Amino acid sequence: MAELTAAAFEEAQARGEERLRGPRAESAHYDAGRNRVIVLLTTGIEVGFPPDVVEGLAGAAAADLAEIEVEAFGLGLHFPRLDADLYVPALLEGILGSKRWMAEHSPAAVLGAKGGRARGGAKASAARENGKRGGRPKKVSA
Repeated sequence: MAELTAAAFEEAQARGEERLRGPRAESAHYDAGRNRVIVLLTTGIEVGFPPDVVEGLAGAAAADLAEIEVEAFGLGLHFPRLDADLYVPALLEGILGSKRWMAEHSPAAVLGAKGGRARGGAKASAARENGKRGGRPKKVSA
């Protein structure tokens, strides 16, 4: 294990102090009527978001969302019934999960998946027309 130098400790302490100067969570609760997690920031601003857009909260029952703990000097939100944690600065930047989760759940990915599953006259007609022309073009190797 690497030894912590005084310089490294001072740098880490400075980063921590800088983070504490930004907006942090003062309190948080789940509003079941609006299906929103509401976070009151130290700046006085309230931020709300639907739990289904956040990794670890998607598909959770209202009872599981009802218990929220503010942790780490307001930098974290913990949902004990779900064993889920959110980092408030990342949340404020729109980071709602891991890169993989966000790629699979982004609005573009969701719309693309819906379009791909669509069954209808226009899609079937286009597929028939494409088939009349020989179908999908063959891949040409370089």
